[in-house]
Amino acid sequence: MKVIAYGASTSSTSINKALATYAANQIDGAEVKVLDINDFPVPMFSEDKEKEIGQSESAQAFLDEIASADALVISFAEHNGHYPAAYKNLFDWAARINNKVFQEIPAVYLSTSPGPGGAQSSLSAAVTSAPFFAGNVIESLSVPSFYDHFDLATGQMTNPEFAEKITQAVNKLTV
Repeated sequence: MKVIAYGASTSSTSINKALATYAANQIDGAEVKVLDINDFPVPMFSEDKEKEIGQSESAQAFLDEIASADALVISFAEHNGHYPAAYKNLFDWAARINNKVFQEIPAVYLSTSPGPGGAQSSLSAAVTSAPFFAGNVIESLSVPSFYDHFDLATGQMTNPEFAEKITQAVNKLTV
């Protein structure tokens, strides 16, 4: 089983990328490929820019990575209650190429933040909009107060309750 995991964040120290990586690696026997959305640079989307350059090669490469997966684990960062602009921009370019961005591939959607909200607004938006983009969300989970529950040095959950919830969620991808 090939799992594509990524954090919807451009931060080089993204806690959402760390969470997605951890979660994907809880799937026994999975081949996990972790994407960095910084590897898919696109200009700011506009119809004028699309007329000028056509389809974005980076957005096509992003779609190709998604298409190569048997499952997806995505953790959504939150900037002021919304997706980070860079992720939304990449997503917009990809959706212009193929509106079925997630291609019905089974997915677990996650979110986290340093605070008690756990990026729930961003996660809720992602789950709500998923069906419009061929998203097949099997499970979703928010982890609040990330640094209280995760050790970045080891890449492991320190809270057994969240560790179990994440393992249960991603194991639904193998059913």
